[in-house]
Amino acid sequence: MALFGALASRLEGPMWRDRRGAGVSYTALLVGSAAALGLAASRMGGIVPGGPCWQVAATAAGTWAVLGGRSLAGEAAAIEALLAAGDLPAARLRLTHLVGRRTEHLDEAEIARAAIESVAENTSDAVVAPLLWGAVAGLPGLLAYRAVNTLDAMVGHHSPRYENFGWAAARADDIANYLPARLTAALTAVAAPVGGGSGRAALAVTRRDGRRHPSPNSGVCEAAFAGALGIRLGGRNDYGGRVEDRPVLGAANVAGPGGRPPRTRDIGRAVRLSQAVTVAAAAACAVLAVALRSAGRSRTTTLYVWTS
Repeated sequence: MALFGALASRLEGPMWRDRRGAGVSYTALLVGSAAALGLAASRMGGIVPGGPCWQVAATAAGTWAVLGGRSLAGEAAAIEALLAAGDLPAARLRLTHLVGRRTEHLDEAEIARAAIESVAENTSDAVVAPLLWGAVAGLPGLLAYRAVNTLDAMVGHHSPRYENFGWAAARADDIANYLPARLTAALTAVAAPVGGGSGRAALAVTRRDGRRHPSPNSGVCEAAFAGALGIRLGGRNDYGGRVEDRPVLGAANVAGPGGRPPRTRDIGRAVRLSQAVTVAAAAACAVLAVALRSAGRSRTTTLYVWTS
């Protein structure tokens, strides 16, 4: 998606206006182009030799391009290793690969919190959501989702330049991630024992705390991970020119005021949990894709018989 990002950056200059309407046009053009590219690649399977093989290869390439699970786990593991070695300055620097907040003054617990929050959020954004949209809409769904997610990261944040222009990208990302975030939370509860945690606590904390987060989707995922791991997430985040005091998510005892602060080893637990969620999501979405394709073929056959 590096080429898409470069194209989006180039188009931003001539299309930028401090109006929501301009942002709607910008977002629609780029997301629509990504979906059209996916549709064109999918339909080539009907006109080129070995069409089915082409479709499989195109879908596999698209999936590889949009999934970020391996890089996410690698970055988190690197941060855990640096913390375990007692190298806080290096861990703070490495953390900037995952988060946009200031990291230069964070202690071990805050570094671990930031890493785990990123793992939780990106398990949905970088893994479950692409798989789900790919299952529902094939290659066009994969590429359109990734376009939405990329635009949200580029222009969908609060700032004088993007408050209006980035509104459409941010709202599109909220909509596109609504179901994936909740699927992530459900699968986190199922996979919680892999991280040495409790599925019941994951569900309880998600229900209690998920809606307290400023993001309608990230909060659900972070609350599920906090409950599953028995730790506390949330707190103050410094983004340079903007400081956010986010509510506490999670508790070892869900009736209590909050769980313990995360430790270095909890990063590895979060990574294992994320990997288990990835496997479960891949299996669930594969079943969904087969079911939807079978239902589609059945409807086509029924329509053909009826019209004949």
